[in-house]
Amino acid sequence: MTPTGALDIEDAAQLKSYLARNGLIWETETPRIERLSGGVSSRTMLVERLSGERWVVKQALAALRVHVEWLSSPERSAREAEGARALAALLPEGAVPAVVFEDRAEHLFIMRAAPAAARNWKTMLLAGEVRLEHFRAAGALLGRIHGQSRARRSEFEAMFGDTSFFESLRLEPYYEYTAQQVPEAAMFFAALCRDARQRRSALVHGDFSPKNLLVLGEEMILLDHEVIHWGNPAFDIGFLFAHFLSKAHHLPASRPDLLDGALTFWSSYLESAGSASAPEDEAVGQGLGCLLARVAGRSQLEYLSAGEKQRQQRACLALMRGGPKAIRGLVTDFISEVA
Repeated sequence: MTPTGALDIEDAAQLKSYLARNGLIWETETPRIERLSGGVSSRTMLVERLSGERWVVKQALAALRVHVEWLSSPERSAREAEGARALAALLPEGAVPAVVFEDRAEHLFIMRAAPAAARNWKTMLLAGEVRLEHFRAAGALLGRIHGQSRARRSEFEAMFGDTSFFESLRLEPYYEYTAQQVPEAAMFFAALCRDARQRRSALVHGDFSPKNLLVLGEEMILLDHEVIHWGNPAFDIGFLFAHFLSKAHHLPASRPDLLDGALTFWSSYLESAGSASAPEDEAVGQGLGCLLARVAGRSQLEYLSAGEKQRQQRACLALMRGGPKAIRGLVTDFISEVA
């Protein structure tokens, strides 16, 4: 066995040897191995066997690949594998790729790859391919997570009550770090952190974004569960709305469709989550916090220009001073500020 911490799955030869040693492929087998891009927190590789079997191998990094220092224990790989299994029990079959192997010493797990026909939703949106049925499907998916997990509170609170990865991957890099960079927002971020830590009522994905949703026909496939925890569902809503509104800011030609999509998502979410839905005013606050964090925090949106980031920061600060309390108000007021 490769010594713990020495395995680098981005080295195809090392990965092939590792798979063979663990009985996952034949010694003489030569699978096709490809590095997958898009994430900053893990090494991620696609393995395709001659049998047609396709896997994704994911190994957590201790230092995330961003422009400033951002550290988080790679032990979160085990949390992600646990999250995948829990979500698979809550969501329709196929909505979460199945975990087929786990190695906690090497901070990795292997899951079945999504069908080759699945398309990344973020890529589609940035290309101007905006379809309301995708927003509707995403709302139903997240609503089901929040709604059905509340009915199993004792089970999931015990499994996912530790929020240390949420702290190191979200609250510190998004809220606390941004508060240092933009002191005018410090009190606003302090309130968001307090709400996220104290108002805990559902299973929160923590990374529910277009980047982590694949479109397959009319269905969605959900990926990347390392931030999953028992927490405040308003964070998931705010996190996702920051992506919707940042893209609407960046893409004027797609703006009307993106805004319609955001409101369609919200309606679908409310219908699916029912009484477990996130409080709307809290979701708005988390959305403003994430909108600012994505232009001034440790993890900034790569598609926004410097000018767009400055404009988005000014808009967020203006709305934090007595801004909207409803989702529709967040959508209209933010766009009015940046347009």
